[in-house]
Amino acid sequence: MGIFDNFRKTKKVEEEPLVSQDVSRETSQSTDDVSRETLEVDQPETVETEEVIVSNAPTSSIPDSYVVTPIKSYDEKLPVTHAVGLTKVFSIINQKGGVGKSTTAINLSAALGEQGKQVLLIDLDPQGNTTSGLGVEKNQLSRCIYNVLLDDDELEDIIIPDVCPGLDLAPSTINLAGAEVELVSEMARELRLKDAVGKMRGKYDYILVDCPPSLGLLTVNALVAADKLIIPIQTEFYALEGVTKLLESMKRVKNRLNPSLEIFGILLTMYDGRTTLSRQVAAEVRNYFGKQVFETIIPRTVKLSEAPSYGIPITQYDPLGKGAISYTNLAKEVIQRG
Repeated sequence: MGIFDNFRKTKKVEEEPLVSQDVSRETSQSTDDVSRETLEVDQPETVETEEVIVSNAPTSSIPDSYVVTPIKSYDEKLPVTHAVGLTKVFSIINQKGGVGKSTTAINLSAALGEQGKQVLLIDLDPQGNTTSGLGVEKNQLSRCIYNVLLDDDELEDIIIPDVCPGLDLAPSTINLAGAEVELVSEMARELRLKDAVGKMRGKYDYILVDCPPSLGLLTVNALVAADKLIIPIQTEFYALEGVTKLLESMKRVKNRLNPSLEIFGILLTMYDGRTTLSRQVAAEVRNYFGKQVFETIIPRTVKLSEAPSYGIPITQYDPLGKGAISYTNLAKEVIQRG
């Protein structure tokens, strides 16, 4: 039986209806000959909600278009201003897609960088959402993480430094889609990423790996290379179904390839406190995983979805919004956990 069988037996919970209010409007006919233009000028400005981008909202942090990150070599990296301690390698993983892996990879890495840490983010997903979400034009890349795994290139040869303060990126392109098949015949195929990451230890405080939504060889490489795992779980019913298989895969890798592998934290994402389902899933996850669940919860907001289309993390796109505050709090919690 699965760990969430109890939860699956519950009936489908409908969202709580929003209470609608009847708003009375008073209309009167003026005898003065006032033009439509004058009436429109005299109307008060519309008050905007947080979720809508409007003309009179503060826009100092929002670019006019997609921000393209310059592609530099690792030799051009800005000097590190603090002593780097023991490097921690976290793989952000869930075999189900659409649960916020890439969003978390981008925004947690950027938030850690803004907390004064040196961070390397490795995009191991052939879709390359993390790469494009940080403003990197994939068609301009001559090499990516594929060349590290299959051609034995050094990791630092493909790193794009300083895509954000304190954050470097090892990008992905569509070439990585063939790696699953090509790795099958390679020697030590499960250890390719671990060997590459090992050479970067001591240069970064944190190395984060954004995994693909599958349990293939790329994900196995991420499990073997990681010290611990961060597992985003969307607070919706179907998001729970893949967790059991993920834990089984983690157990097999731990027994055979990476004895030190553990869960660092479970992250609740896309949380909507207005719905019974979100609250019930969050309670179920906390009941099973206990203290492994982060105190920080990532809310469902439009701004978090918009930020990648501008090529910047939420901490730059909407620094005072709920999403940015949540990922900043998550970064502090990650640091505090050690």
